[in-house]
Amino acid sequence: MNIEPVFRHYGRPAAFVTKDGEKVETRAFISPLRYKNKMYLYGVNTEIGYNSQGHYLYIGPPDPDLTAAADGSYIYCLGEKYRIDRAEKVYNGENPFYIWAIIRVMVETE
Repeated sequence: MNIEPVFRHYGRPAAFVTKDGEKVETRAFISPLRYKNKMYLYGVNTEIGYNSQGHYLYIGPPDPDLTAAADGSYIYCLGEKYRIDRAEKVYNGENPFYIWAIIRVMVETE
């Protein structure tokens, strides 16, 4: 079973950018996580105030492999940069079927 056509047809255009600046275009689903507990409620104080750092669920094809992402890598989608907090492969038998990840908006200060 191949899930790639589902990502191509319904997914948002996104890019995985490595810490070296290499860019891999893909299509994926990115949606906000609903807060059922306090696990994702922590934020960051910035120079201009508190940022709640919204967390999102990423579901995308097995390539690019976000599970091997190094610090400094990120997802770029529709003008927003997302840091990868955690990623795991989901398998169909022996083959990677898709990757899910917890990502959050990157807060950058000037």
